[in-house]
Amino acid sequence: MTSTILLPELLAGGPYQSYTYAYPHKTAYRTLEPAVSLREAWANERKSSLFLYLHIPFCEMRCGFCNLFTVANAPASLEQAFLDATERQAEQVAAALGDFSFSRMALGGGTPTYLGARDLERVFDLLQHHFRATPAQLPASVETSPATATPERLAVLSERGVGRVSIGVQSFVESEVKSVGRAQKNAEVTLALDSIRAAGLPVLNIDLIYGLAHQTPESWLYSLREVLHWSPEELFLYPLYVRPLTGIGRLGKSWDDERLDLYRLGRDFLLGAGYIQTSMRRFQKAHLPLGTEPEYSCQQDGMVGLGCGARSYTRSLHYSSEYAVGAVGVREIISDFVARPSESFAYASHGLHLSADEERRRFVLQSLLHVSGLHLSGYRAYFGSEVYGDFPQLADLTAAGLAELHSGVLRLTAAGLERSDVVGPWLYSAAVQSLSEEYAWK
Repeated sequence: MTSTILLPELLAGGPYQSYTYAYPHKTAYRTLEPAVSLREAWANERKSSLFLYLHIPFCEMRCGFCNLFTVANAPASLEQAFLDATERQAEQVAAALGDFSFSRMALGGGTPTYLGARDLERVFDLLQHHFRATPAQLPASVETSPATATPERLAVLSERGVGRVSIGVQSFVESEVKSVGRAQKNAEVTLALDSIRAAGLPVLNIDLIYGLAHQTPESWLYSLREVLHWSPEELFLYPLYVRPLTGIGRLGKSWDDERLDLYRLGRDFLLGAGYIQTSMRRFQKAHLPLGTEPEYSCQQDGMVGLGCGARSYTRSLHYSSEYAVGAVGVREIISDFVARPSESFAYASHGLHLSADEERRRFVLQSLLHVSGLHLSGYRAYFGSEVYGDFPQLADLTAAGLAELHSGVLRLTAAGLERSDVVGPWLYSAAVQSLSEEYAWK
């Protein structure tokens, strides 16, 4: 199970190769022939601690850096047709799961709060009715935006018991957000953040981006200082990536890559401000409790995705609707989703069957890219083999100073964390790399 690319070769290409937030990426998915019955796919799975995710593929605008499955300014009629289809899907999925329980739930997108307050109520009713999943009983997260974090919508989240709200601000320098096609004023951002705090939602996460056009160390520090006025419980610092069919990607712009210096500046600033780092991107207030939520392991527990664009996965099957970034491709896929009859949602028709090797790679990736690290005993218990026997190249990480092995746990060092976007792609299989490279962007 050796890597197809040598670590020194990837490191020489810079620290930003590819953001590994899930493995395999949906660009590796293909049509499943034959389609897989969800009842059969979930029959022998551990279903006592699942993650429930609902994808809302709507936004008020399309940011220039965005490669998410979403469409801007959808008409109200499409929103209603989408929710109707999601109701049909939820009924079939719940029936296919059998006995199950959830330990996490999240609404993402897109921008879930693009939906009005009444439709947000409908969404929570849907999840409660079909899956017995309520934010009042489960850790629940909802994504929002400065334009849609209105008091009416936030009141619904608060009344339903949502514990975490995540908002993409990206920068407090208006010229920087304008450079990535985002029409956003600081007054709107301030109003949204004040409204979130006024709604009493327990955890606020704010996303910022480094590597924006015209961004300097001084302007980056300005954004970091500004964000602390709201004392967010979490912060995500994202490097700017230019993806196919995104607004920036079509412009073909280029600028000096100073992202690593900006990353280090942001990391050190937040560590000095009382945050701890849990991954390359995520920072959390040091005083927050870490062990009070229901048990969930992204390496071992499954995800149930609802809505067009959502990913689901069992141990050996990952599936979703088709993937697109361009406006035409996204609209076509959503149109197909809203027209589907109820019985079609009982099958997965697009995805990837994971081999034993891919299952192991995913476990290693999901473990290593978090500060909790890769527990050798946990890998052995799950797979019945030794991780260094399956992946001898892991020794290269310690040799390069990117990881350390202590008390049976392999953890990335600070140098390894800042190169997470190299370590991830380094562990991809040749088959997954080939599928993603062959993907026809649309």
